[in-house]
Amino acid sequence: MKATIWHNPKCGTSRNTLAILQARDGVEVEIIEYLKNPPSRDKLAQLFADAGMTPAEGLRLRGTDAAESGLPDADADTVLAAMAAEPALIERPLVETAKGVRLCRPKEKVEEIL
Repeated sequence: MKATIWHNPKCGTSRNTLAILQARDGVEVEIIEYLKNPPSRDKLAQLFADAGMTPAEGLRLRGTDAAESGLPDADADTVLAAMAAEPALIERPLVETAKGVRLCRPKEKVEEIL
């Protein structure tokens, strides 16, 4: 099974989720450091749709100016555009497999798609 993780190596939850993926037999992990290689607006829309969440639910509030910018109350297109322009606004880690997508907070959420 292939698993793609949108990863921030400075984030403990992201590192712990990656460790779960790497410890699982039969899982081929693709690591995308999303701060260096951000997903497109369309890819973000697809990830959130496949995770069953709104873009606002995938918005990182801690350590960003998202709240001050009014993004939690903005429409989906505005949030997606902001995330595409500033990937630090994307909550992490997102993991995608053939079974779906999860925002892995807590890290154990990854088990749902393995």
